[in-house]
Amino acid sequence: MALDTSIECVLFDLDGSLIDTAQDFKVVLDRLTVENNRESVTTERIYQTVSDGARALVKLAFAIEEDHESFEGLNQRLLELYYEELAQTRAMLYPGLEELLADLDANNIPWGIVTNKPEKYTLRLLENMQLLHRCGALVCPDHVEHRKPHPEPILKACEALSANTERTVYVGDHLRDIQAAKNADVIAIAAAYGYLGPEAKAEEWYADFIVQEPTQIVGLLNTLKFA
Repeated sequence: MALDTSIECVLFDLDGSLIDTAQDFKVVLDRLTVENNRESVTTERIYQTVSDGARALVKLAFAIEEDHESFEGLNQRLLELYYEELAQTRAMLYPGLEELLADLDANNIPWGIVTNKPEKYTLRLLENMQLLHRCGALVCPDHVEHRKPHPEPILKACEALSANTERTVYVGDHLRDIQAAKNADVIAIAAAYGYLGPEAKAEEWYADFIVQEPTQIVGLLNTLKFA
């Protein structure tokens, strides 16, 4: 579908919004549990937890908190395994989003990524998916003083792309994404197809819009027209 919108910029959260990365985490968490003679974690539970990061996955797999003597070692090992896995990543753009990115490129509408994923892992993932050179702005925690839900990362991306916040959308699958978007005064789109926890309800996040499938984003953008 061709884009006919007044939106000047489209920003995405990374994991669970633009890219389905959970399979990589499933592989490395399986390796970590095998190394430590623990039972594996179901794919469903990983999908429900991965948006909260590696530390949350360690808590899930080992039923420990961050003050446990083994926690930091396990977390560091998980990150090492994840970095290795990214060399042959199983991650994929969500259905319809390659077409959306191509439409954005064709219409000279810049797009970017604002993520809480550290730069080291984000760069390797995007490079191996051949997306890094297409991404107009990339903001990771390494680049800002405050993470989402603070507005700083989104505002930094808007500044880099010379985008009017009132004509920028941010797509995210977590409450903090929507809070960050609202705090930055951009249009907040909740990705209900993403990595929502069992108790999460996107309709309670006060997003401007909710999409149940990634293929709905194009149609939604085409409804956003300004004088």
